[in-house]
Amino acid sequence: MAMSRQQRATAAGGIAPGRMWEEALDGALAQAGEGIQGADLLLVFAAPAFLPHYRELLARLRDLTAARIVAGCCGQGVIGTAREIEHRPAVAVLGVTLPGASLRAVHVTQAQLESCATVADWYACTGVHPDDVNAWIILADPFTVDGEGLLAGLAAAYAGVPLAGGMASGDPRLRGTHLFLGGRVLSEGAVLVALGGAYTLRTVVAQGAAPIGETWTITGVEQNWITSLGGRPPLEVLRETLDALPDALRARAVHNLLVGLAIDEYQAEFRRGDFLIRNLIGAHRATGALAIGDTPRVGQTLRFQVRDAEAADEDLREMLAAVRIDLGGAEPVAGLLCSCNGRGVGLFGVPDHDARAVAEQLGPVPLAGFFCNGEIGPVGGRPYLHGFTASLALIVPRASGS
Repeated sequence: MAMSRQQRATAAGGIAPGRMWEEALDGALAQAGEGIQGADLLLVFAAPAFLPHYRELLARLRDLTAARIVAGCCGQGVIGTAREIEHRPAVAVLGVTLPGASLRAVHVTQAQLESCATVADWYACTGVHPDDVNAWIILADPFTVDGEGLLAGLAAAYAGVPLAGGMASGDPRLRGTHLFLGGRVLSEGAVLVALGGAYTLRTVVAQGAAPIGETWTITGVEQNWITSLGGRPPLEVLRETLDALPDALRARAVHNLLVGLAIDEYQAEFRRGDFLIRNLIGAHRATGALAIGDTPRVGQTLRFQVRDAEAADEDLREMLAAVRIDLGGAEPVAGLLCSCNGRGVGLFGVPDHDARAVAEQLGPVPLAGFFCNGEIGPVGGRPYLHGFTASLALIVPRASGS
């Protein structure tokens, strides 16, 4: 039987700049309209310029919307539907009403995370049983939380549950960021929102890279150094890969090289989303070894990658087109977009790139998000902390989620 209008999930969002926090918040709320009233979950992202007024901002937001759960963080830039505001004071809000959903938000600190020795400890820390959560939204302070440790612990305790979100970003002159939960402004830890019941998250992780050359098997490693690739010096393999490229692509690749590590080396064929992208951070001319920003394994499959504006645009659009096909006719309720603070105008040369790409591929999905110090999302079914990535978490009915 079809749900009544009151039973359908709804979402509304807004984004606005402002010299004063009241101007920015009221502008964002005006765009959202009545659809944000009484939301089950209200996400809010605010510029670091408004730091002295965060508590006032949250109090006003809660008073005007009567939202059940308010969560968010600061961001060097904020994101709304088809729009991104960078390098200017601004606020973005997204209110979501989800009949049949189970929602719980909790603040955890690094000390609490370090005390979690068993999965039972994690259940006690979060107050969430694995049967009661379909996905986690994570907003964390990069200076006080071990992001990779947090993801590893949650993934072990809540196996197979999607984890998505980002690390807050703030004033680069200050070593710290701020998180929001209810009326509280938090300077450490992570805010976790458990989504259960009738809804889950469908994630899109665009790592901003395009593959070049062939795939190779790693045959020798020492810590983060790859000492042998297909039985040959890796630097030699890399030079041959570059030499075989067309002139235009070689010119792009020389200064934008990365490596992709296959999530599952036993696959018969590898596509774009099958690799975890990591930085190429060093080379040893005498031995031909290459150092990467991860710990590789012997037997793992590697493919060199290029990352620039063209590759990042192509990657995001390809990933969004794939999720549109996977969703079929199902429409996402709303989305959380966490983009690296190395993307935006600085990379693409134009404003609104990632948010506009989402709107062009998926339609006017109500959206909010921010520019991050690290993006969280799964690749190959496992959660990772990324850089230079656009991580999109779409709230969808559980039956149409992955």
